[in-house]
Amino acid sequence: MAESSGAFLKGKHAIVTGGSRGIGAAIASELARAGANLTVMGRTAAALQSHAAQLSRDFGVKVEPIACDVSNETSIRNAFESAQKALGEAYILINNAGQSDAAEFVDTKRDLWDRMIAVNLTGTFLCSQQVLPAMLKSKTGRLINIASTAGLKGYSQIAAYSAAKHGVVGLTRSLAAETAKLGITVNAVCPGYTDTEMSRAAVKNLMAAGKTEDEAYKMITRTMPRGTLIQPEEVANAVLWLCSPHASAITGQTIAVAGGEVS
Repeated sequence: MAESSGAFLKGKHAIVTGGSRGIGAAIASELARAGANLTVMGRTAAALQSHAAQLSRDFGVKVEPIACDVSNETSIRNAFESAQKALGEAYILINNAGQSDAAEFVDTKRDLWDRMIAVNLTGTFLCSQQVLPAMLKSKTGRLINIASTAGLKGYSQIAAYSAAKHGVVGLTRSLAAETAKLGITVNAVCPGYTDTEMSRAAVKNLMAAGKTEDEAYKMITRTMPRGTLIQPEEVANAVLWLCSPHASAITGQTIAVAGGEVS
């Protein structure tokens, strides 16, 4: 049986935005391990092509690398049309592409605010609209939004990012309510500080403010009871479970992968 062999996604098409590095790359790897054919989307063509080739080589699945800027509606539409032509309608969409920037609220400029909303929230909305009609027609599908613990609580100096991720959580719950009887599940995974470029940038910002590297890491992990950064693979494993047959009754949920930071 496909499920018992671990290949429960064999032949199914999964799209991962921001799929060439960090959390997105780890998610793509786990979905490929389970047999999914993949479209990995992102802004950097070379990174996409490299990761796509590795996934295809390692897992023997079809992988399409497609450039996409999730802050641009035309780019999204073109990318998803290309993905559908290459691999068929998507059974899974992972809205992972995101961006963080920090500033005190009084110093938050309108362009920073607009960028955080466009990339983190509007991009999730637009990408979801691209796949949902086919999911509704087939009455099956998995839609998973990678939010953040910043979408469950507030952090200082990232008001725009936090507002956007709170919006992603609200969007997830509303869409789940609309689709719960239609064979589609919609959930959000909310990582805490994860060992990615985004967290390393936060450390650099703190070091620029006068902290040592050790002090900076302790500051960003001090709210996490286990005291260490989350690994991308830990987030990916939660996503994989939500894509499995065992999670068919799980919808409208926000699952924190955060070492005990939120309950």
